[in-house]
Amino acid sequence: MADADLPLANRPAANPEWVDQVLLAGDGAAGCLRMDRPIDRDALRRSVAGAESRLRAAGLVAGGTVALRLPPSLTFIAFLLAAWRIGAQVSLLDHRLTQHEVDGALDRIAAQYLVEAAEVKGHKLCGYAEVVAAVSAREGGRPADTAHALVQFSSGSTGASKVIARTSDDLIAELDRYDRLPDFPRAGERVVLLASIVHVLGLVGGLLNALHTGAELVFPRRLTADGILTAVAEADSPATIIGVPFHAELLASATDPRPLPQLRRMIVAGELVRPAVPVRFRERFGVPLGTMYGMTEVGVIATDLNGVLWPSVDPAHGMDLRIRGGELWIARPGSPYLGEQDPGRFVDGWLCTKDAAALDPGTGLLTVLGRLDSQVSIGGLKVDLTEVEQAIAGLDSVREAVVLHDGGVQAYLSLADGASLEQVRAAITETLAPFKRPRRLVVLPALPRTATGKVVRAAAVLAAAENG
Repeated sequence: MADADLPLANRPAANPEWVDQVLLAGDGAAGCLRMDRPIDRDALRRSVAGAESRLRAAGLVAGGTVALRLPPSLTFIAFLLAAWRIGAQVSLLDHRLTQHEVDGALDRIAAQYLVEAAEVKGHKLCGYAEVVAAVSAREGGRPADTAHALVQFSSGSTGASKVIARTSDDLIAELDRYDRLPDFPRAGERVVLLASIVHVLGLVGGLLNALHTGAELVFPRRLTADGILTAVAEADSPATIIGVPFHAELLASATDPRPLPQLRRMIVAGELVRPAVPVRFRERFGVPLGTMYGMTEVGVIATDLNGVLWPSVDPAHGMDLRIRGGELWIARPGSPYLGEQDPGRFVDGWLCTKDAAALDPGTGLLTVLGRLDSQVSIGGLKVDLTEVEQAIAGLDSVREAVVLHDGGVQAYLSLADGASLEQVRAAITETLAPFKRPRRLVVLPALPRTATGKVVRAAAVLAAAENG
């Protein structure tokens, strides 16, 4: 019986063949993952087959829905690929969420099945875990009513998370964009992955791309500076580190003197990099700190993998970008959102990014200027909060900063070792015009972050950190 003839509940939410054709094809003896031990492609296939048997025994069928709430592990990877192989729609829940947050997410997506950890072994700073998974049916769960293969939640750094869905064809198209980046890791190379495999950078740019190209994906034993550098040094093949700006700052500040001839570059995404960090990173390691611009809704949009285009990035192959009223829009075949959504986010085949940006008509390069909702009026004068934040974060006396408008411009920051608030005030006076200066400076030991490592920008969360 053809898929089109199946009842809705039994139609694949993804093309099941893509797992074997795009992700698991290749030499079975070739190493593809490294955790506590190397894992070759045949071993991964056996793990996927075992997970598939368990999901089918629980009742999952093509067109069904399943949520994964697992830490980074071979178990996570096996159940993800197994569910896609069945033709199910998979929702990813960060294992670090509270039960309250998980319950809310499950209510929104109505998954029929939940895969979660019954037993976990591993240090909290380890980049992976050993997991025994439990598969359970959920009362009231519903089959997929769209052909999306993947459901993710936005980071929620500025408010409530959005439910974002992508088809297997869309994921394959993103892998094709990575294929066309000559400096992105491929067969014979390693990827040391620091970004979460629940979210788009770690999932597609890390896990799926490594499986697709034959690069070895390495999960460090410890997510510390020493642990990350040790993972790079453990083999002779070229290595690329993929993470978020927080990881780059951690490594750029490391005092470990060991040479790392294996390291080709580090690539970060998720938020803006402080201006001084790329220079410090190159001085420390002699290789570039590359950047990528992307969204959960789309994946990778533009890159500067060699760190030479700052503050611009080069649009990836096939990305149709437009600037409307100073705002970046991206052509998409359909809306990436499930459930309730802002009607202004997807209009007539165009996705609104809510980012202020400029496209150079001569070079085609994209410059992202910050969130449009970061532009406020102070006494009739326009102030770009992103500009203010970058200026403060770039001060030697500041480790990290968030600037927002909440009844006035306010800056939440943590100080560099040995720095004082008076030093920060003096530097801001020299750096920013009076109308741009924050009315309040709030010093915290460290800024709150989302599970993906992004600094939280929600006023209520920052105020709670101040008062807690």
